[in-house]
Amino acid sequence: MFGYDDFLKFIQAFFVVYPVVTLIHLLGHIFFAGIFGGNGIRVIIGTGKILFSMRFLEVRRFYFWYGGCEFSALKYSNKLTKSLIFLGGSIFNIGSIFIVNYLIRLGILDANMLWYQFVYFSFYYVFFALLPMDMADGTLSDGKAMYKLWFNKNKDNSSADCQLVDEEKR
Repeated sequence: MFGYDDFLKFIQAFFVVYPVVTLIHLLGHIFFAGIFGGNGIRVIIGTGKILFSMRFLEVRRFYFWYGGCEFSALKYSNKLTKSLIFLGGSIFNIGSIFIVNYLIRLGILDANMLWYQFVYFSFYYVFFALLPMDMADGTLSDGKAMYKLWFNKNKDNSSADCQLVDEEKR
């Protein structure tokens, strides 16, 4: 039932596709943070010891698990701009789904398992990012962070993967 080909698909899905989907999601947060004047932008892929870093990107040993982004001091800071930052990751994931499907429709990309996995994990990421829930470590999903923002209950203006950090704490 689970053969060698399936094992290779698993490796591709979790060690290639999922980290790419994570990066796209984080770039969505950072894109909007940058538009609204965020400083000190940093993207972290993975967890554990740092493998390498360049400019604003940091890749850690377990690059296929977790991701986060940080920024400080928004120039334009209100509920709408912060909401767009929280939604930015999902906007980028949904946009990438449409782009992949469009390129498949045009015949530029082949309809194969790689793109199926990409779209699947993108939907997965959007669903769990927007689901308003508390994470096990006490952080908030993007949806819950935005919900609390609009009801003036999000004290630190952060979600599990999108942190507004104080410059002095860096």
